[in-house]
Amino acid sequence: MFLALWVSGLVVALVAVGLFVFGLRRRLIQRSGGTFDCSLRWNVPVEPDLSGKGWVYGVARYHGDKVDWFRVFSYSPRPRRVLERSSIEVVARRLPEGEEELALLSDAIVLGCLHRETRLELAMSEDALTGFLAWLEAAPPGQRVNVA
Repeated sequence: MFLALWVSGLVVALVAVGLFVFGLRRRLIQRSGGTFDCSLRWNVPVEPDLSGKGWVYGVARYHGDKVDWFRVFSYSPRPRRVLERSSIEVVARRLPEGEEELALLSDAIVLGCLHRETRLELAMSEDALTGFLAWLEAAPPGQRVNVA
């Protein structure tokens, strides 16, 4: 009986520590400011896939001329993807369709992009989209910016 209680207490403590570390990581990412919720789908086929597969929920952070993208459900302190402003080309904008609506946040807008010849999609709120497009267009003089 004592062993069962001890193991149960240990499991509860480990879950609490895990949740605390998730929260601490998110707080550290957001500490420098310039963050927004952003789902990402990498290596998108040319034909639209409305199944909702491949979307990963994350947090993006502006970092100079780059956007660092972090997975939400990860313990890694490093960004999973780094998107350079000069390498991003916006090719499409659309609303989620089909099963995608279930995979994304309710107010998301999907932005189709090319980053170094890799097709990707970013899904974010209208406010985050406005900020992202303004950040893209605010590139230093002499940099190529392609916003559709």
